Amino acid sequence: MTRTKTAVVIGGGIGGLTAAVALHQSGLQVTVLERAPSLEPVGAAISLSPNALRALDVIGLGDEIRALAAWQGDGGVRTPDGRWLSRSSAEAAEARFGGPLVLLHRSTLVDRLSALLPPDAVRTGADTRLADPGDRDRPARVRTPAGELEADLVVGADGIHSAVRRALFPLHPGTVYAGFTTWRVVIPVPGAEFASHETWGRGRIWGTHPLKDGRVYAYAAALAPAGGHAADERAELLHRYGDWHDPIPAVLAAARPEDVLRHDVHHIAEPLPAYHRGRTVLLGDAAHAMPPSLGQGGNQAVEDAVVLAHHSQDLAAYTAARLPRTTAIARKAVKVARLNLTGKRARIAVRDTAVRALSKAGPALFLRSFDGIADWRPPQPPYASPRTQDGERYER
Repeated sequence: MTRTKTAVVIGGGIGGLTAAVALHQSGLQVTVLERAPSLEPVGAAISLSPNALRALDVIGLGDEIRALAAWQGDGGVRTPDGRWLSRSSAEAAEARFGGPLVLLHRSTLVDRLSALLPPDAVRTGADTRLADPGDRDRPARVRTPAGELEADLVVGADGIHSAVRRALFPLHPGTVYAGFTTWRVVIPVPGAEFASHETWGRGRIWGTHPLKDGRVYAYAAALAPAGGHAADERAELLHRYGDWHDPIPAVLAAARPEDVLRHDVHHIAEPLPAYHRGRTVLLGDAAHAMPPSLGQGGNQAVEDAVVLAHHSQDLAAYTAARLPRTTAIARKAVKVARLNLTGKRARIAVRDTAVRALSKAGPALFLRSFDGIADWRPPQPPYASPRTQDGERYER
């Protein structure tokens, strides 16, 4: 009788859960170990581009997420006084990349992913450590409060400060501070009417996007020393962005101090030598943490997950498929962050002029930034959902 192979996923975020679902559907017995007391994610939204949606199609979730999410693309880039530097449309994005860019709350995606797993597959409150990465002749082992587990495959999806990464590659320098901090809110803003936008100022950006449930997702980023925090982060945002164009003042007026999340941005500047060692692999931020300037952190984790399931018998092939791509995207994210957040007036003038000129000459900068990223397709079918294969358009 053939023994069912086992996998342990350390981390119950979006990447870890997607990997768990993909591996479960591939026939592995999967256990997800999450350190937090629940799977409820930090209260923010996630943008999913067509590459990640195609990956979700592989596990049968793409259509449901498209239906639950708000479609992006109607909007563009503005200046703090409200002038448009670049405009785009959802239809243009769909035509360019073969599918939409969408936005939804992270908790919605987590709920839908966890629903695809067996009810006993997820264990929360499990502070897990990698005890042995394993090799060809022995299983990997992880240590939990309830004892040790052996597995044919261990997936380190434990985030930007990954303990699994440190265990696999103890000489790697880890993450570095990206030079800026971020704020995020998801709140109702009664009466607010606006087109999605990202606004570029001097060493600061702001983004505002509607969610399908009527709430507004807003984020901000600013050059700042590491480790800084204000007693009242809403007041800090009001100080930095209160005189910017509508609907930013309305969002700030509707927010409460407790609605605002602030996090410094760290990324992996020096790529890892591999995304695997023995029977243990890394994915998502644990493997290639990047600045959020392209909105690809979660998207690349979803890609990682379905590629891992495809190459679960050959982890070197997983590294070969993922390391070059994610390294290139991470480097591009760093470059875009430097462009967006430049604090020098002369560079800002050149940047804004160039963005206007490029947008008049061709597709908006918002779309250009996804070239070579959003058109990715997974190595296993389906490459799109059955509805797309039948030639139907999604309802927005």
